[in-house]
Amino acid sequence: RDLRVQDNPALCLAADASAGAGVLPLFVLDDALWAPAGPVRRAYLLRSLRELAGSLGVPLHLRVGDPVREVPRVAAELGAREVHCAADFGPYGSRRDAAVEHALADAGRALVRTGSPYAVSPGRVTKPDGSAYRVFTPFFRAWSAHGWRAPASAPPAVRWLEAPGRSKDGWPAEPDLGDLRLPGVGERAAHERWRQFAGTGLARYGELRDRADRPGTSGLSAALRWGEIHPRTLLAELGNGPGDIVLRKELAWREFYADVLHQSPGSARASLRPELAGMEHERGTGADAHFRAWADGRTGYPFVDAGMRQLQAEGWMHIRVRMVVASFLVKDLHQDWTRGARWFMRWLRDGDLASNQHGWQWVAGTGTDAAPYHRVFNPVLQGRRFDPDGDYVRRYVPELREVAGAAVHEPWQLPGGPPDGYPLPVVDHHEERVVALERYARATAGAPRET
Repeated sequence: RDLRVQDNPALCLAADASAGAGVLPLFVLDDALWAPAGPVRRAYLLRSLRELAGSLGVPLHLRVGDPVREVPRVAAELGAREVHCAADFGPYGSRRDAAVEHALADAGRALVRTGSPYAVSPGRVTKPDGSAYRVFTPFFRAWSAHGWRAPASAPPAVRWLEAPGRSKDGWPAEPDLGDLRLPGVGERAAHERWRQFAGTGLARYGELRDRADRPGTSGLSAALRWGEIHPRTLLAELGNGPGDIVLRKELAWREFYADVLHQSPGSARASLRPELAGMEHERGTGADAHFRAWADGRTGYPFVDAGMRQLQAEGWMHIRVRMVVASFLVKDLHQDWTRGARWFMRWLRDGDLASNQHGWQWVAGTGTDAAPYHRVFNPVLQGRRFDPDGDYVRRYVPELREVAGAAVHEPWQLPGGPPDGYPLPVVDHHEERVVALERYARATAGAPRET
């Protein structure tokens, strides 16, 4: 999560601590994370690592296996006194790093954590009584008041070392992504994207970021997820213009979800609101068929289908569309949010556990939103609002490219019905909305609300 040289406090401290003796750049492909990752994230990571190695000018030493075994082994081979990294606050990452720390200590070596992937590390922002925030707005106020450090200075001239033992020849092959195309990856590409967005897109960010048919977002979510650029770098350059204010808040949402996951690690796999664990969901062959239609972009609701097809074409989906397709799976098809969250993590190049799981919980009404479940996104109205001329739909749903204008959002209303090859809606949204609200009322009867 720190695949960069600039604004990297751990690297700065490692260079200082080495006193000229040298620093070995090491990355361990962790079996526990590599095995369940989908091909998109695997390919993105490998490309980003190669870009990082190119910027260093020396081979990036890569090991494959358990970091608890591999990190102490490399440190012993090198005779290193210290291993430097940024702190990981995820449920698995924090346990892993503690185990690495103990293994190094047993050999008389130290693990030194400096900084984190966040402007404000999870756990730093709390209510006055020391408890964690569960609502974004007060968190945002406290986060803003807490503030963050300036970007780290450039590291001093680093004497890079090459490790004894296995070389980069052990790198795994990059997965075949078929027709899916990834954008430029790595630190240089991230900074170029940021400069372009700051110069041409930031001023209208608040106005255009929800428009699926317009390039209104920063495109930096994957770079932030992999640490090719640090949020502190962006925050240091934001002013008080309308777009700057909105982007600052969006960065805070990322940090809020990381904080929630840190404080409640079980929420990675289970609903944050326990009373909703008993929510009635569809199961069986009918539910599986509906899930397949949703995953393949064949629900008969064009705005939903365009989003799901964009996901498989680019390994990414517009954030507004993510909310709409999630709502459709949970509230129109009545499926557990965890099923959709797993599908997203399989395909998203910016797949981040905290943001993904809690974004899904926000939509599902099982997480931090103060008034969540009654928000049932209407896929037709959402399409008409955020893709008013239908350009987004036509871009990703070729069966509908001959349908002009906003009529593309309701192809079943066309004379003769949808064009050949495009399905009728798998469910009636208005009917399923009633069912969703009835099930929610039964699940929450008498349950207190989080504040």
